[in-house]
Amino acid sequence: MDTVDSVQAPHSAPAGAAAPGPPAGVFLAQRPRWAPVDAPGLPYGRHGRHGRLEYAEIEAPLDYARPDGPRITLALSRIRATGGPGRRRGILLALNGGPGGDNGIGRGLPARLVAATPLGEVYDLVGFDPRGTGDSTRLEGEDSPVTVPFDSRPPDEVFDALAADMREREEGCRRAGGELRPHVSTRNNARDMDLIRAVLGEERLSFVGWAYGTLLGAVYGTMFPGRLDRSVLDSSVHPGWDWQAQFRSQAEATRENVDAWAEWTGERPSAFALGTDAAGVIATVERTAAALFALDGGRALRTSFDMIIGTLAADRSRWDQLGELVRALLAAAASGDAPRAGELLAGQAEWRPGKSAGTRREAVLEAVTCETDWPSDPALHHAAMRDFRERCPYGLGVMRAQPWVGTFRTFSPPEPPTRIRGGGCPAGLVVQADGDPLDHHEGGRAMAERLGHRLVRITDSGAHEVYALGGNAAVDALVNRYLLDGELPSGAETCVPGVPRPAVPAG
Repeated sequence: MDTVDSVQAPHSAPAGAAAPGPPAGVFLAQRPRWAPVDAPGLPYGRHGRHGRLEYAEIEAPLDYARPDGPRITLALSRIRATGGPGRRRGILLALNGGPGGDNGIGRGLPARLVAATPLGEVYDLVGFDPRGTGDSTRLEGEDSPVTVPFDSRPPDEVFDALAADMREREEGCRRAGGELRPHVSTRNNARDMDLIRAVLGEERLSFVGWAYGTLLGAVYGTMFPGRLDRSVLDSSVHPGWDWQAQFRSQAEATRENVDAWAEWTGERPSAFALGTDAAGVIATVERTAAALFALDGGRALRTSFDMIIGTLAADRSRWDQLGELVRALLAAAASGDAPRAGELLAGQAEWRPGKSAGTRREAVLEAVTCETDWPSDPALHHAAMRDFRERCPYGLGVMRAQPWVGTFRTFSPPEPPTRIRGGGCPAGLVVQADGDPLDHHEGGRAMAERLGHRLVRITDSGAHEVYALGGNAAVDALVNRYLLDGELPSGAETCVPGVPRPAVPAG
C-alpha cells in the first residue's frame, strides 16, 4: 500500500484453488456426540417452546494443507427443527460480530434465533464458536500494558509511544499465539463451516451472518458455492476493502451520523440553542470539547464527550437527548464545574490500562485482521491520525487510523485472502442500515452488487446487526419470508424505515 489514503482490494486466490479437497477421512467420519444442555433460563420461541439445546465438539485440522498434522477442537450447539420431517429444510449456521463471534457467544446464537424468529420450525439451528474463541480451541494473546493515557484527540508527541504500545501488543500475540495464530483466518473459518456441514451429513447449509459474519458468509459462498443454500448478510463489510480500509470507514460513518444530527439540531434552535445550521452546531460541539479539556481531568472528560457524541448520533431516537446533553455540558464547562460535567458523562468511562504483561486474553481479532496487509511505516498512520483528529474525533475515530498490530505483523499469512465473487450460489439478502457506524453503508451496497443479492436498506438509521437482534419487525418479516419460503423481494433494493426521529418541531 503506497499511500495512507489508498484503498486496496484483498489479494485474490485463484478460483480453482479456492475450495481445497475434503479433509482426511478421519475428520469426515466423525459423529458428534450431542449432549442436552441443562439451561432452564433459555427463552421461549414465538411459536411455543423451542427444541432442546444440545452441545457437541468435533475436531478439525489446525492447517487444512496438513490434515495429518495438529488438530483443534470446534465447539458446536444445535436446536433441532420442530416442524417435523416434511417441514425441515436442513441446517442453518449463524455467526455475529467479531472477528470472533462477539467474544465467543457463537454457541448461544441458536437460542437467540429461536426466541426471536420462527426459523426453528424449518431448520436445525447450529451455532459454533469459531476457532480461537469460546469453548473451541482458544487463541490467546498477552494483555500488554498501555503506556499512553487514552485520548480521543492525542497530541503528536505521543504518536511514537502509541505505535510502540501496538508493537508490544503484536509481540504479546506472537508469544502467546504459537502455531495456532497463523491459521486463525476467514478462509479457515469457512473450511470449518464446511466440515461442520459434512460431519452433520448435509449436502448444503444455509447461513445468517452479522458484521464479520457477512465476510465469512461471502467467503464461504465463494469457496464452496455449490454447498450454500439460503444466505442473509446483515451489516456488511465491504467486499473490496482490506481491514485497514474497513477500520477507517467506521470513523467516516460516525462523522456522517454526527453531521446528520447537527443538521437536524440546527433546524431546531429554539429547542437546543446550539446553532442555526449544521456548521453552527458542530462549532458548538467543538467549543464544548475545548471547554471540557480546560477543566481538571479534562482529557478524560473530552474523551468521554467524543465517545458519546459518536454513539448517540447513530441512534436517531435519541437525537434530542444528545442536543440537551451538549447544552448542559457546555454550561457546566463554562462555569468550571468539572464534577457536574463528570456526572453528565457518567458511564462513559475512559480507556482502562491493560493488565500486566503475561495476563492472557482472547486474541482472534488481532489474528484475523492481519490476514490483509497493513502499511509497515508508522508515519503513514500518523498522517491519517492528524486528519482524523481534525475531522473525525467523535466515536474515537482516531483509533481507526492509528497503527494496529498488522503494522507490526510478526507472521506471514499462509495464503492470501479470498477475493469475494458471486454467481456460483443462489441469490440471497443483504441487510444494511444507511447510518451503520461499524459497517459503512457502502459495504452493504457493494456486497449486494458483488454477489447478486437483494438489498434491504434501513433508511435514516444508525442500527447495527438488525435482523432478529434489532427489533425491526419489517426487516424480520422480509428475512423470515425468504429463509422460510424462499421469497425474495421483487426489486434489487427494498427500503424499510428505521426508528423515527424525536418529535421536536423545527424552528
